Amino acid sequence: MSNVLEITNAGHVRKLRLNRPEKKNALSDELAWGIISAVEEAAKDDDVWIIAITGTDDAFCSGLDLTPSSNGAHPYLSTQDALLDDLGWVSRIPLVLREQCDKPIVAGLNGVAVGAGFSLAMAADIRLASESVRLIAGYPRIGGSPDGGLSFTLAQAIGYEQAMRFLLENRTVGAEEALKLGLVGEVVPDNSFDERFDEYCQSLTKISPITARLTKRVVRRATAMVDPESHYRYELQNITRAFTSEDGKEAGKAFREKRTPEFKGR
Repeated sequence: MSNVLEITNAGHVRKLRLNRPEKKNALSDELAWGIISAVEEAAKDDDVWIIAITGTDDAFCSGLDLTPSSNGAHPYLSTQDALLDDLGWVSRIPLVLREQCDKPIVAGLNGVAVGAGFSLAMAADIRLASESVRLIAGYPRIGGSPDGGLSFTLAQAIGYEQAMRFLLENRTVGAEEALKLGLVGEVVPDNSFDERFDEYCQSLTKISPITARLTKRVVRRATAMVDPESHYRYELQNITRAFTSEDGKEAGKAFREKRTPEFKGR
C-alpha cells in the first residue's frame, strides 16, 4: 500500500489516518481496502485496545472517489470487488467495523464527512467532531439510496424519522445540530481537536481491554440486526437498482454537469 492510509501506534491506541488530502480523503479502492485490512489486523493484535480513525487536513472523508482516475464511477462492485468479495468494500466496511471487530472504534470527524465517508463515520462506535464538521448524506444528489450500513447505523443513532429526514432532505448538518441529533457525542474546537481526540482515545485504555471488548459485544448484541450481512446485501441491491434506473442515470449526469436533474419516476 502507498501512503493513502497512515497507521501509527501510541500506547494501546492504533490510529488510522485517511491521507488523500488532494481528494478530501475520498475513498478509492486502495484506501477502502486498506481501512478494512488495517482494522482486521488491529482486531487480532493483543497490544491494540482502541482503534482510532480520522482524516488529514480539513476533511474526514468526502465520500466515494467519483473521478475517472478512480477506476470506475461507482466501484460498489468494481472488477476487484467482484473477484475478491461480492459484497464489495462499501458493505464490507460496516461488517468489519461493527460486527467482526469487538474492540472499540472511535472516529475523529475533523471536517466534512459525505456519503460513503459519512457511512464510515457512523460505522464507528463513538464519534468526536470538530466545530467545523459538516455531515452530508449525499446519496440523493447522485441518485442513490443509502449503503455502507447507513440505513441501520443512522436510524440506530438518531431514530427512524430523523434518519429519514436527514437522508431525504440531503441537508448539510453542522457541529451543533450533529450533537443535538446524536450523530456525534462531543464537539471540540478546531484548534484543539487533534489533541482532544488523542486524549479521549487514550482515556479508553485506562479500563481493562477485556471489559471494553465485552462491553462492545453485549451492546452490539442488544442492538444489532438479526442478519447484518443479508441487510448489507439488500442495501447493495437497492443502490444498484437506484443507479441503473432512468432517474439514477439522470441524477448522475446532472451531478457531473452541475445542474438540477429532471426526474421521470422510472
